[in-house]
Amino acid sequence: MLKRKRIYCALVMGVMAVLCLVAAAYGLSDALRENIYDVGQLKPIDSVPKLKVGDEAPDFALPAVSGGKVSLIQYRGKKNVVISFVPAAWTPVCSEQWPGYNIAKAVFDRYDAQLIGITVDNIPTLFAWTHQMGKLWFPVLSDFWPHGAVADKYGILRSGGVSERALFVIDKKGIIRYIDIHDINKRPILDDLVKALEKLKK
Repeated sequence: MLKRKRIYCALVMGVMAVLCLVAAAYGLSDALRENIYDVGQLKPIDSVPKLKVGDEAPDFALPAVSGGKVSLIQYRGKKNVVISFVPAAWTPVCSEQWPGYNIAKAVFDRYDAQLIGITVDNIPTLFAWTHQMGKLWFPVLSDFWPHGAVADKYGILRSGGVSERALFVIDKKGIIRYIDIHDINKRPILDDLVKALEKLKK
């Protein structure tokens, strides 16, 4: 038990170091900042949850920026999955959140977790945005048509037609183990996600 606590403390310290690196390295670049649309302050949460921890995660197959389609079921029995829904391309918080996950890739690898990014934007918009941000190691998917259908399945489609800023951790059996429907105006805390992934090992 003591050994596990020491390992966990070391992991948390490592995550905090990652967070510091992310904060330092992933402010918006000048080139990206010129193209960012400031949405202002929005209602923190504007949806009615449909899913809870312990539910089976709804499957989906969505087009990816890299080509083809990516489905949730393709990871069944192979990988834990973290789905990151963000509201919209070319907006400030989203443009900092996803590049930050590049530095944190080792965290996902440690827990055998595949990150998937989803927005309601169309593929050309996502192509331009992700290329402006730099290469992302995880697939970025378009929930554009039927518009927001996957976000709606997950109970996070806002009244304005974009998704909430949300994280879902799904285990290798396809069961939801963690949900964070976050204040749309703020980035989720990586340490909370790490704690959720740590529980998958128990």
